[in-house]
Order: sequence, then C-alpha cells, then structure tokens
Amino acid sequence: MSEQLIRVLLADDHAMVRRGLRALVETLSGWSVCAEARTGREAVELAEKLHPDIVIMDMAMPVLNGLEATRQIKKVCPETEVLIFTGHETEALVHQVFEAGARSYISKTAGTESLQTALRALADHKSYFTTEVGEILFAKFLREKKSGDEETGQGRLTAREREIVQLLGEGASNKEVAAALGISIKTAETHRATIMKKLGLHAFSDLIRYAIRNNIISS
Repeated sequence: MSEQLIRVLLADDHAMVRRGLRALVETLSGWSVCAEARTGREAVELAEKLHPDIVIMDMAMPVLNGLEATRQIKKVCPETEVLIFTGHETEALVHQVFEAGARSYISKTAGTESLQTALRALADHKSYFTTEVGEILFAKFLREKKSGDEETGQGRLTAREREIVQLLGEGASNKEVAAALGISIKTAETHRATIMKKLGLHAFSDLIRYAIRNNIISS
C-alpha cells in the first residue's frame, strides 16, 4: 500500500474537525482524502462506493453511530481499516470498538504525532492505540487471565505446586521430584495428593492433560 496513493474517508459531523483532519492527512506524502461524511449512514454508503484504505470515524455520529457504522463498513469493505477518533475513552467503549473491527482508537485529546503514527500503522494493516487504551486492554487481559486461572484451578496452586506439576508432567517419579526439589519422598507424595485434590483430578492422565492445557508442559 505504501507505493500507491492512500485514500482516506473522513467521518465526523463537525466541519471544523473534518477540516483539521484533512489538513493533517494531506501533509502525508502519497495520502489524500477521497470523501467526507457527516453521518454514520453516509460514511457506510461512501465506503461501499469508494472502498477507501482508511476511514477516520467519530464515535458520536448522527443517524448511525460510529460503532455500528464501523461494523457495517467492515462487512462490506473488509480490507478498509477503521480508526476511531473520539472524545470518549471508556473501558466498555474500547472493547466494543475493537470487537466491531476497528484497528485503532485515538482520543481527540491525543497529539498530531499519535494520529499520524496510527494512520501509518493502519496503512500497513497494523493496529495502533495510545498508552491509555493499551492500559485498558492490558487490564482486561489480566482480569480474564485471573478468571481463567480460577476456573482451571491454576490460580490456586502455589509456585512449588506448579513446579511439581511440571516435573510430574515431564515424567518424573515421586522419588525424582523429591531429589530435584530437595524434599522427602513423603513430602513429594503429599504435594501430589494435594495438587490432585485442589484441581479436582482423579487420575494421573488428567494431571498430564491439565499441564498441557495450561502450557505448563508442551504436548
């Protein structure tokens, strides 16, 4: 895409915002604004007609909001990348934006450099988001990881127990586990029994499957 003209569709109901975005886009060599939309519905219609490389979409669009417009644009123009450019930055909205198919989410309070960086990333079909949005996404990842650990029981295992699961999963006997960790065989057996109870497992084969499923050992 970098060797040919990159065409951008601007979708914002405020003329001054569109004017500023146009000026910014046109400072980039090889870039042009192919059209401007004042409503979400108009943005979808123009995208379907023109197939722009990138759409810069305001979230609070009249007639059809930016989120729904993004979904429809990605449906009719899957190769078109969407950058959400908005004054709102809530956790729920960030998640909805990416689920709708947008690859970038930039606050209107962000600097010109962030917006230009985002556009260049989208031109190569790469995602870009600011530090603030990245922190929101990372927080979501941590919550989901914690929830997943709790569901599988991994979060309830101690560091020593996870170490023992790996050794057992790799084929070590209770005697070999004891030698590797510098504990008695009886203590190793007790750890093994405790692990099985915590995880609700009944057979050693179940422990192997658990270790593989949770990336403690490789299959």
